[in-house]
Amino acid sequence: MSAGEPIVLNEVSLRYFTPQGETLALDRVSLGVEPGEFVSIVGPSGCGKSTLLSIIAGILPASSGTVTLGGQPIRRPSPRIGYMLQQDYLFEWRNILDNALLGAQIQKLDRARAQDRAVFLLEKYGLGAFLTHYPRELSGGMRQRVALARTLVTEPDVVLLDEPFSALDSQTRLALADEVVGILREEKKSVILVTHDLGEAITMTNRAIVLSKRPGHIKAEHTFTFAGYAGNHPAPFTVRTLPEYNDYFTSLWQELDIHIGH
Repeated sequence: MSAGEPIVLNEVSLRYFTPQGETLALDRVSLGVEPGEFVSIVGPSGCGKSTLLSIIAGILPASSGTVTLGGQPIRRPSPRIGYMLQQDYLFEWRNILDNALLGAQIQKLDRARAQDRAVFLLEKYGLGAFLTHYPRELSGGMRQRVALARTLVTEPDVVLLDEPFSALDSQTRLALADEVVGILREEKKSVILVTHDLGEAITMTNRAIVLSKRPGHIKAEHTFTFAGYAGNHPAPFTVRTLPEYNDYFTSLWQELDIHIGH
């Protein structure tokens, strides 16, 4: 199956069952992500953003509804979908190159091809001099670059990002956002980003999906366009300087169910 196919969620719901009863966490979520599109998912805490990402990744089965990639159902983890989590989860006893190869080893991909790609990516991300170093010797931003390389070594079509910069200081976070967007656009990946940071959603993605408070359902969608950048999304740092940025931020903020009186 070739790369560059849409991922589609159709009426996805999730129910939890506990001794106290049934909880509806997600309620009939439907959306599509086109090849090469960057989409963000925002919403109040506990609305099911990360849960939805786990369903898309095939880690958590939906109670009802379907997730398809190129028309094929996703029911279990797939090598076509890469998942980058909040923490880098690098193994302290493995050097940087071996950490970057972990996903490829788990998927039993060709070792030589995976190693060539890992070295290429790490060198490209400014980590070529650190291949034999260990995670404790790297800064937070460098560790996240290794985690991104680990995700991309397996050559997925879709990349899921679950608040990947939340553990970083604000300066590193801004710099890394610029870098990651550039990398993923160059790789021509479809990307779904979960974030609490509205600025991150506006600056990094083409479109934001706003989930309601639990049970999470799609409350609104916002497509981001900027004068003078027809057909192109400016770099994240540039977006923050444009007049549309504050308008989009205000619109997203007003959509969230987190305000006093709710």
